Order: sequence, then structure tokens, then C-alpha cells
Amino acid sequence: MIPPIIPHNEQNRLAALRSYGISYTHKEEEYDQITNLATHISEMPISLISFVEENDVWFKSTQGMDICSGDRNVSFCSYAVGEDHPVFVVNDTKKDDTFKNHPYAKLAENPIAFYAGICLVDKDGYKLGTLCVIDNKPNKLSEKQVEGLKKLARQTVKLIELHSANHILRNIHIDLEAKNNELKNFAGVVSHDMKMPLANIILTTDILKAKYASQLDEKAIGYLTYLKQSSFTLSDYITGLLNHYESDKLAEEGKENFDSQQLLEEIIELLNINMNCDINLPENNLELYGNRAALEQIFMNLIGNSLKYNDKEKIVIDIEAEEMTDSYFFKVSDNGMGIPKDKQAKLFDLFSTVGTMDRNGQKGSGIGLSTVKKLITNLGGIITVVSRPNIGTSFEFSLKK
Repeated sequence: MIPPIIPHNEQNRLAALRSYGISYTHKEEEYDQITNLATHISEMPISLISFVEENDVWFKSTQGMDICSGDRNVSFCSYAVGEDHPVFVVNDTKKDDTFKNHPYAKLAENPIAFYAGICLVDKDGYKLGTLCVIDNKPNKLSEKQVEGLKKLARQTVKLIELHSANHILRNIHIDLEAKNNELKNFAGVVSHDMKMPLANIILTTDILKAKYASQLDEKAIGYLTYLKQSSFTLSDYITGLLNHYESDKLAEEGKENFDSQQLLEEIIELLNINMNCDINLPENNLELYGNRAALEQIFMNLIGNSLKYNDKEKIVIDIEAEEMTDSYFFKVSDNGMGIPKDKQAKLFDLFSTVGTMDRNGQKGSGIGLSTVKKLITNLGGIITVVSRPNIGTSFEFSLKK
């Protein structure tokens, strides 16, 4: 027996193989399908996908042979990788000088008498391993069969590259998820820590105005009023930010049975509306099963926006609800200020604002609608908007059952 040749670019070849992260991974159906096809194309009883490591040869998929790995020094696949040509065929091992005394060729039962290995060559020309077929008796392949195996080998390399890309994407996803969690925790801590100082500022301005009103001129009173309003605005901003980052937790809450009419009535009561407003509830009362807390947050934001961004003497809000086959459909329409067409595309982006002041002269934070979309997406739904300036806005959204 003549030992296999070590490729001249062995260190680079091993580095290339390991960069794909494919060696010593679990069995996968896609690779088994390739070896299964290889046995049919070649009409051989055994087919393997191998990766030639430094000291051993590891088999990603096997057909007709129960083996996980083998010693590289005696593996036929290591001979294939060491040759210059990408196709390595031995029609009869007992008549080949290289394999006359090979231990696998001398086996009493099921010896390797025929071997054909198609090298798995990556985009940089490195031989990672082989797609091989084996027979226990001397045999041969036709040109058509060799071409078929070559095509399967190319498909195998594409699978390996896809595996590598997916592995990289998984690592990026894990890294991004970790950074996102860090950001959420940071935002939560900072937001909570800012709440108390803001409450103290608001309380202090009230105390100053009550205790020293007679000693303060109109300009000073105005400054205190502005300070208080700004503190409330920042407090609302922080609350919105917390709601946004906690929306994932909210969307994961358990499901329950509830009806739409009661939910909407409770929301209207919570909003404590003190303006000329008609809210028309859906004619049909739906019996819902889902995440009640998340749906409440969605409606609170949408109805709240319809109230705030409305310049009409009388506010009119129409709410529709309908049960579909696999989802619930809702619509919230108003006769408010409307949204310019050029602002609608980014309406649901975090911190994106229309720039319009609400009826109280306050500018939006760009958090509420982003939170709404995030909740709806997490619940398997979609949301769309139709709006005309000075006419009104309609938000339509669905939630998966």
C-alpha cells in the first residue's frame, strides 16, 4: 500500500474547510438526498459525502455504509484529495499497485473493490472532501454517470456554502439580539431613573408658583409653566420609549377570551375624553380569543392619536371590527388633520414624526405608531394607513387568530 499524498496547499485547504463550519455537524436530510441520488446515478451500493480533516476523514452523509469517521492515512477520500485531478477512480483495488495491500481492500467481508471520488472543490479551488461511490466488487462508471456525479458534487458545495452563510447569519442574529437586549435594559434603567427627577421638577414648579406667586412677575410665571410643560412632554416621551421596548414582553402575554365592545368601552373610559367627540363603536360585538393587553395598547395609541391630531370642532372616530377565517380585522378612522402623503411611508418608523403639532400645541415623539406596528407584527398581523390632509385618517390592521 502506498500512503496518500498530502496536498501542497494543505494548511490553506484545512483553513478553508474549517471556515465553513461543516465538519462534525449533525446529519442533514439535504446531504442524505444527494448521497441517495449518487447511488441511483452510479448504480453502486454505497455513497458517501466526506470532509478530509487533518487526522481523520469525517462523513456528513452515508448510504449503504454505517460509518462516521475514519483514519485519514487509510481513507480512500484522502487519496482523492491528494491527487491533482478532481475525479479519482479505482476500478479494481486488487489490480492497482497503490491499493494491493490496503486494509479495506483485503477485508474478508465487504472489501472496497471499486472507488470513485468526485472532489468537493470550493470557489477558491480548495478540495474540502469528496462525494464518492463504492462497490464491494470491481466496477466502472460511464462518462454520463461521472458527469451526473460531478453535478451532484457541485450541488454539495453549494449546500456547504449555504450552511456557512446560515451559520454566519445565526451568529450575527445572536450578536444583534444580545446588543438589542443590552439596549433595552439600558433604555429601561435610564427611563426609570429619569422618571423620579422629572416628577420632582413638576412638583417643585407647582410649589414655587404657589408659594412665591406674589413675588414673581408674569415672565417668571411663564418660565415655570414652560418648565412644567417640558417636563410633562419628556415624561410622556420616556413612557412611550418604555412601552416600545416592553412591547415584546406584552406581545408574549397569555391569550384569553374577551369581547371587543367591553374592551373598547374600557379604553374610552381610560382616555377620559373632555372634548366634543363622537366615537362610533362597531355594530357587531366580537367574541375574541387572543392577547387582550396588546390589543388594548394598540387601540389606546390609535384612538389617542385620533383625539390629539384633530383640528375639527367636533371629533368623529369610527371603529370597525370583523372576524375573518384566520384573523380579526379592525379599522380606526377619524376626521382629523390627516397625514401628508410624503410622510406616510415612514410613519411607523421609530422616532419618525409628521412634524405637525397636536391640538394642544405639542409635537409627537414618533414612538407610539412604531410601538403599534411592532405589537401587531409580533401578533402575526399587518397594519396599513390611508390618509388625506384636512379630511382624516384610517388605520386598518389585522391580528392572526
